[in-house]
Amino acid sequence: MTDVRPTNPREPSTPGASRRAFIGYVMAGATLATAADMTLGSEPADAAIPTPPQIPEVMDLNDLLTLAAQPTANLITVTIGEDGRASFALPRAEVGQGIVTSSAMMIAEELDLPVDKVDVTLAQARPELVFNQLTGGSNTTISTYTPIRVAAALAKQRLLEAAATVLGDTVDALVAKGGLITDSTGASIGYGELSAKAAVAETVRAEVNLKSRSQHTVIGTPQRRTDARAAVTGAKVFAMDLDVPDALPTMVARPPTHNGAPVRLRNQSAITAMPGVTDVAVVPTGVAVRAKTFGQCIDAVIEMDVEWEGGKLAGEDDASVLANLKNAELPMAVPKVPLLAKQVDAEFTFRFRSNSSLEPNCAIADVRSGSARIWGSMKSPVVAQEEIAAELGLPISSVNVEVTQGGGSFGRKLFHDAALEASRISKAMGKPVKLMWHRADEPRQGRLHPMCTSRVRATHLLGQVLSFEQRHTSVKTDFGHGLGEIITGQVAKLPVGDLTFSQTIFTLTQEIPYNFGVVTQLLNETDDRFNTGSMRNIYSPDVRVANELVVDELARSMRKDPVAFRRSFLRNDRARAALDRVAEVGEWGRDLPEGVTQGVAIHKEYKGVTACLVELDMRPETVNRDIRAAVTGPRVTKVVFAVDAGLVINPTGLDAQMLGGVMDGIALALTSSCHFDEGHFLEASWDNYFYTRQWNAPPELRVEIMPSQEGQPGGAGEAGVAASFAAIACAYARATGRMPTEFPINHADPVAFEPKPFVPSVPQSPTNGLNYTY
Repeated sequence: MTDVRPTNPREPSTPGASRRAFIGYVMAGATLATAADMTLGSEPADAAIPTPPQIPEVMDLNDLLTLAAQPTANLITVTIGEDGRASFALPRAEVGQGIVTSSAMMIAEELDLPVDKVDVTLAQARPELVFNQLTGGSNTTISTYTPIRVAAALAKQRLLEAAATVLGDTVDALVAKGGLITDSTGASIGYGELSAKAAVAETVRAEVNLKSRSQHTVIGTPQRRTDARAAVTGAKVFAMDLDVPDALPTMVARPPTHNGAPVRLRNQSAITAMPGVTDVAVVPTGVAVRAKTFGQCIDAVIEMDVEWEGGKLAGEDDASVLANLKNAELPMAVPKVPLLAKQVDAEFTFRFRSNSSLEPNCAIADVRSGSARIWGSMKSPVVAQEEIAAELGLPISSVNVEVTQGGGSFGRKLFHDAALEASRISKAMGKPVKLMWHRADEPRQGRLHPMCTSRVRATHLLGQVLSFEQRHTSVKTDFGHGLGEIITGQVAKLPVGDLTFSQTIFTLTQEIPYNFGVVTQLLNETDDRFNTGSMRNIYSPDVRVANELVVDELARSMRKDPVAFRRSFLRNDRARAALDRVAEVGEWGRDLPEGVTQGVAIHKEYKGVTACLVELDMRPETVNRDIRAAVTGPRVTKVVFAVDAGLVINPTGLDAQMLGGVMDGIALALTSSCHFDEGHFLEASWDNYFYTRQWNAPPELRVEIMPSQEGQPGGAGEAGVAASFAAIACAYARATGRMPTEFPINHADPVAFEPKPFVPSVPQSPTNGLNYTY
């Protein structure tokens, strides 16, 4: 590699980068490829120190993730092909959040290339990308915004230099637009023709300027998803669509209790003789069967006679797990306040919730002697590669992990359970397998958002809040994915390490955005017997519900309007602006029919702020709606959601993320939970896990994207959940006249379904579908 050389005639050569300039590399090769160097000249992460500061206001989870990723950000490349198209392998997982589209927009912006001429694929596991291949914490766009643009801008710079030589003009006289470079006489040449000419035989380090915000013509404009047509026509390729030679359908008979284990298959010879069945193997998570079709796999699972071991949770239920949590709760440390101060105390319980995505959990594995190849949607592919290599006893370099498009995640795919299980099965059978979990497997043996309690105590006197304490106690959240590589992953698995990791995440994400005097928020986690994970927005939805309900109670105690109370205590102008917007657009305080109430809440996280106003219909004709095989109850009839997510790459994508977040908030508040009884979860599949349905969705939903002066993007993938959940809880409290203390609010009701059998683990498919067609 040669030393730094100035390639931008408008910028003088300097030992380092100037304030607006960035360093990148032109990579050696036959065609043009460029990369970014984020060790110099990067725009600093937000480190403003407010007074009084809470830790997330100084450094939050996104700062941690961005700083961790920075040293290897230069290992991503943008390539210009001889067809004039740009290509980029994104080292993050696309699971429906739209980062393929937004990344293509950033490249198109700096290259002055149409978005449809940018091809963004997903990178396979690359262990050299230490900390830089984790998709989580709404961090993707925050951490890749600058590196991707640097690589794209450097590519355009090299194309301009090559064009100057070909056209016999100066770089300053050239104009790049739409994939063509035109000189002052009108002569032009395409990027494709210049690709080889712009390439270098030796890697070169160079300096480049990025476009300013006022120069953007692509970033900030609404764009439809680049994969929209493929998604709606069925052309989009997910893991289950891959045609890997001899990778036959495979499924697993799972234990009747959560985290139980198989002892032996009593009728193995009979199962092996069933039509289509090729192999049967006992693995730690159950009994696997490989057959010519998935239907034959289901038939085999149903016929299996398995001896099971119940595991550590046999006989346990919601009440016993909650009792353990109560025993682990930390005491309040009441600060010294005047004797006349009034006190507000509240305790809340948040039940287990499923962390499954719409896409069935699946993976393909081809484990051979001395090598393995795995396909699946994974948000921590480096950890997957390292753990699978250890499991198979292979060098990491002998295990290839291909990241496929995913049909949803919500945090679920931070864990590679299907990939690891498929690898074990393929090794045991000595053949490639295409593993699919049954829908019933996911809420019963998959990852869950842990049950938790949250206690809040606030004191106030003479119109001032003197103290605000919160003690959050949770079943352990598994952070075994670490920061995307195996070292922090292993640390997180240690008994003490896991506690430290959880508390670090909690501390870096939780903030009370009000001037409430002495503020303390502490987490305690206990009980590691469950399969858990970082469900969308991790701790924030539950924590913010507890906070905002107490904020309403403080306002009521001080006889103040909830919106006016929040405005007077908020210490963040962006949050106040978002609150004002929802109050104005949603007509806070307007006359409503008896039984219909409004609720409002705010949230601050991921370099952004959100506010939500809802209207909740509690009238009997709504609550008691009769819909077959459904739960109804209160209905959110109107939502106004305001988001300031900093610099917005794709407003259409941000709007979609908020819509999804609101649906999560409705489900968490009203209907979706898993009931634990006799060591197993009663729910199985989506027909009796009551996520928000069409009949519970609001007829009126408006997303307001706030104008922002922030120069960097904020997180968007999880920003819609916490404020919407909290606003609905506050509306419910106003409607009933009492603060709800358990979520979802219908968890204690009799279950609205007949639980499917636990043996076999795959229930028989219904056969009466035609009776319900219209």
